[in-house]
Amino acid sequence: MVRRSLDDPSLVLNREASWLAFNRRVLEEAENPRNPLLERVKFLAITARNLDEFFEIRIGGLIQRIEDGQTDIGPDGRTPQQEAQLVAQLTHEFMRDQYRCWNLSLRPELAREGIRVVGMRDLTPEQRAFVSDYCERELDPLLTPVTVDPSHPFPRVINKALCQALLLRRRRRASSTYMGVVTVPRVLPRLIKLPPRNGTEDYIFLADLVASHTVDMYRGYEIISEAAFRVTRNSNLYLQEEESRNLLESVRIELHNRRKGDAVRLEIEADANPEMVERLRGYFEMESWQIYRTDGPVNLSRLFHFYDETERPDLKFKPFVARDLQLNRKSQDIFEEIRHRDILLHHPYDSYNSVVGFIRTAAEDPNVLSIKQTLYRTSENSPIVQALIEAAAKKEVTVVVEVKARFDEASNIRWARSLEDAGVQVFHGLVGLKTHCKLALMVRKDPDNQTRLYAHLGTGNYNSITATYYTDLSLLTADPEMTSAVHGVFNFLTAYAERPSYSPLLVAPIDLAERSINLIAREADHARHGRPARIIVKMNSLLDRNIVRELYRASQAGVQIDLMVRGICGLRPGVRGVSDHIKVRSIVGRFLEHSRIFYFANGGEEEIYVGSADWMPRNLLERVETLFPIKDPMLKHRIRFEILEAYLADNTRARILQSDGTYVSADALRSRSPTRIVHFNAQEFLSALSEGKVTPDAIPALPVPRRRAIRRPVKAK
Repeated sequence: MVRRSLDDPSLVLNREASWLAFNRRVLEEAENPRNPLLERVKFLAITARNLDEFFEIRIGGLIQRIEDGQTDIGPDGRTPQQEAQLVAQLTHEFMRDQYRCWNLSLRPELAREGIRVVGMRDLTPEQRAFVSDYCERELDPLLTPVTVDPSHPFPRVINKALCQALLLRRRRRASSTYMGVVTVPRVLPRLIKLPPRNGTEDYIFLADLVASHTVDMYRGYEIISEAAFRVTRNSNLYLQEEESRNLLESVRIELHNRRKGDAVRLEIEADANPEMVERLRGYFEMESWQIYRTDGPVNLSRLFHFYDETERPDLKFKPFVARDLQLNRKSQDIFEEIRHRDILLHHPYDSYNSVVGFIRTAAEDPNVLSIKQTLYRTSENSPIVQALIEAAAKKEVTVVVEVKARFDEASNIRWARSLEDAGVQVFHGLVGLKTHCKLALMVRKDPDNQTRLYAHLGTGNYNSITATYYTDLSLLTADPEMTSAVHGVFNFLTAYAERPSYSPLLVAPIDLAERSINLIAREADHARHGRPARIIVKMNSLLDRNIVRELYRASQAGVQIDLMVRGICGLRPGVRGVSDHIKVRSIVGRFLEHSRIFYFANGGEEEIYVGSADWMPRNLLERVETLFPIKDPMLKHRIRFEILEAYLADNTRARILQSDGTYVSADALRSRSPTRIVHFNAQEFLSALSEGKVTPDAIPALPVPRRRAIRRPVKAK
């Protein structure tokens, strides 16, 4: 039998379609009646926010390629024009399903729970008086009506600003029609909570209040039609880093331009007048497929306000208390603890306060001589950044701030300037590369008068807010080999000084891609020689063609491969003779799966790597990334037989990727099984495990040999 070429484009799933399939899995959580109602509303709002970024970045870039005349064929065999046709079809279908979820499911169920969205006609006299007062005090002073005519050009509508469009006719000169535009103020909440009525919680959209005032704002005009609309703009930053004298200033200028980028999507209410829609399409120079009619409120991300404003704990997930790190009673501080053992933290199940505490302790400890850290994304009132600022007065502090972290650029510029003002040495990484690795390094003079290095290596950002709902891994270590390699990475970031080797770390863009391929090829070699061979990988996205081809080769050699890919996956599993031994699953649930774990059976000498990188071209070639090995046998056992096995056993939140690119819920597959299978939710299990309510034995048995817990050998006294 002739083997199929692994370069066949049909073996690659389209990137944009795969991402939209991920967002649909989030939408399924909004539709899932087993989730608490307000959590479902939140999931729907997340799909809208996700879709905004998709248009701002991916569709903005795609349209730019088309306008530049590019006709290159993508990995899946599509031209940019063909890809645009595919995306147009999928996004229109997706938005219809979003509004179907809101109109037919969530809004009626909220009303049954006494949480209502009302219009101006539904207000009680008391609510109408409240609205009138609110508009007079808060809203009216912020409104600026514009009529488009030769002396008043169409206003520059900024990115994602909600507006009210009007089709107008002067009462005295009825022959011509005009466009009117009113921008809904961004500084006010999108949902206004009204005085209660018979125990209900009533809300009204701010846009409805603006619409109710248009008659007063346009006296002397007949309002023929009006509708809310919103424009999404290309938000890619087009930087010429090599030609930039000051990267911070270049990014700041580009951020200003982002708000005014080319329009890529127009959302407008479904019943909008066709003449109005056509005029707007002309103003924004769009194709017809870029017009999205909404059967409900424009911009569903406004629904986040329901979750934030409604005090109904019965309609939300039960509160979860993360596990705090417990030091050995013999340890005087965190540094003594790390000297005796590596510490593995699985967030959010293990509290991120342990990481914050590690950095804060280092900042306050007079024995710590210097601190080095990377910052990609962090919280607004970051306790970590505050600790670094305070430490700068007493010791050497170096921070690599990635000012090009998408949609966090402005925040990171502010942090960089605050750190510099405090005396911190601030660097912005390397030209042409984003700094995405998550590293912190402390140099300390210990009580035995020895100078040692201590490090934190992680998969997630130094953000104590997102750490409460992102799943990530942290390693605290004083291992000399590991900390020396981390020190070498910092030298690379601040001086472009390369080492011959960063072992035991895998570092992008230096050797991560090559070594990842070698690790996969090694498993294939083990399989051919009858040795234990298995690959289990958990990541956010998988797209790199070289990696995908190597996984196909490993499958052909007989390696059992389990991939847990939350988002985009370009690999097509289950293709006969190519990927028979590859299974791909995605888990979407209460927490955002963000950790990256790479397990290799390695002929019985198991290796596990953890880190910041996905198997994407940008991670392997365009960013500084690190993967680090887990050396401690007990920590390896925990990752393999508690964390990974829990995700592999999930049959309630997991979706299984089929060879045609569609996803089927593991729940649906389970229902076809002739034998009774227990419901198992990995995230619920890991939460219960951290709270001491279950043991690892609660994971259902899988068709994979289970190992008994590895016990650390007791040292002779």
